[in-house]
Amino acid sequence: MTVSKTVEKSAEKPADAAKGRKDPPEGLPEALQLGELSEQLGYVLKRAQLKVFENFLRCMASLQLTPAQFSVLLLVEKNPGRNQTEVASTLGILRPNFVALLDNLESRDLCARIRSTNDRRSHILVLTDKGKAVLARAKKLVATKHESRLNELLGQANREALIGMLSKIANEF
Repeated sequence: MTVSKTVEKSAEKPADAAKGRKDPPEGLPEALQLGELSEQLGYVLKRAQLKVFENFLRCMASLQLTPAQFSVLLLVEKNPGRNQTEVASTLGILRPNFVALLDNLESRDLCARIRSTNDRRSHILVLTDKGKAVLARAKKLVATKHESRLNELLGQANREALIGMLSKIANEF
């Protein structure tokens, strides 16, 4: 089956055709209508996550840290001597993905895997001196550029309420 399109030329002048409607700027297509999708919590959460991650990556550009890498460094700092399985599980990162993430952090000398003395099959994670320094810089950037922007947008009360609601979903859903 073949479908052909025919474009009809309107006798209407371009200026007359534009009256009464908002056309997108020249060269840009009209935005899609989202319908019920705009009311779906999962969709709105994902869109918000993408925007937050984009901002995080801009703030961390000088350190070349992703949200996942930053999270790993924070957990390792706060939980010295814990093994990589525990850290991956806490962050919800699949084992193969976590190994690749650790390989990257190790190649940059930000953290190290040390064979556990209790279980030779297991590795504990530690921050290197360079990792501690990079994490300290990252924390400052997150606080002054990333989180401060979110706080400015939401306000403290809304921020706390949102964290509470999202934590409830994460822990109970």
